[in-house]
Amino acid sequence: MALVRITSPHAQGQNRTASVMQSVLLATVPGVVVMTHFFGFGTLANILWGGLLALLFEACALKLRKRPLGFYLRDYSALVTSTLLCIALPPYAPWWLIVVGVGIAILLAKHLYGGLGYNPFNPAMVGYVVLLISFPVQMTAWAPPRGAGEVPGLLDAVQALFTPAAYDGVTMATPLDVLKQNNSLLIEDLWAANPQFGRWAGKGWEWVNMAFLAGGAWLLYKRIFTWHAPVAMLASLALMSALFYDGGSSASGGSPLFHLLSGATMFGAFFIVTDPVTSAVSLRGRLIYGALIGVLVYLIRVWGNYPDAIAFAVLIMNFAAPFIDHYTQPRTYGHSKPRDNSQGGES
Repeated sequence: MALVRITSPHAQGQNRTASVMQSVLLATVPGVVVMTHFFGFGTLANILWGGLLALLFEACALKLRKRPLGFYLRDYSALVTSTLLCIALPPYAPWWLIVVGVGIAILLAKHLYGGLGYNPFNPAMVGYVVLLISFPVQMTAWAPPRGAGEVPGLLDAVQALFTPAAYDGVTMATPLDVLKQNNSLLIEDLWAANPQFGRWAGKGWEWVNMAFLAGGAWLLYKRIFTWHAPVAMLASLALMSALFYDGGSSASGGSPLFHLLSGATMFGAFFIVTDPVTSAVSLRGRLIYGALIGVLVYLIRVWGNYPDAIAFAVLIMNFAAPFIDHYTQPRTYGHSKPRDNSQGGES
């Protein structure tokens, strides 16, 4: 049998970044479908509008930086940033809120630092935190889930997006916020008094988190990222909630299952914490990075000012990622300890 003679280079001419970003977008589909079922078409409308804005902002930034438009627009990184941000936003957010959030994420959090690979902070979470601090009313206007209220239709989603004044929407606090504000009812009584609670967490939220868990598991199977950061985050969050769970008193912070299946827990663990640019690099560093995010999420949820804390915890640990990497460098081959190149030594 004749052997095929192939000269170098041997790498295939494919865009690895585009392939990874496409996989991430595909993995969000189960979560978006479940969110659409329980909350209506608001999240889908957010994603479509945010994606269009992301491409426009990305093209403008690339033009100003004199970068080739086609190459960078085809890597799907802008679409991933806008999609993750729009999933985190409340359904039926007004158009201008998404413009501000996507613009900050793409222009300031990404291109101001040099573009993809140079940003020290997760762009989607930067956009989310700026919106949450600047527009708290719009950022806490969550629609009731199916079973706890009427689910808006497609026309309602379009009206809420482009003519928010014409949409008479009904909103309610999320389960995390309800539990945080509770100071009189036992957990059992609180569950019975609020139709938005399901078996373990919020009605609908349980299934949303399971859907994002399924998408994250598929990304793990595809080896898009390693298990260290997401598993460490979920384990530390479960451990903290188990240690401080008092059985269900009026002062309870919630059970481990409640925290694991509430808010953006699974979405954050598999789609935000795993960002390769802004997280720790070494495997041991990723374990520490993820575990500290889980601890911060619990601390802010239970004793902080915000009911959910994924974005704040991630941005705080983005600050600490270089510090973690410095002290978790892998052992250099042939040496018993990681080498500090700044000290010199034998080569």
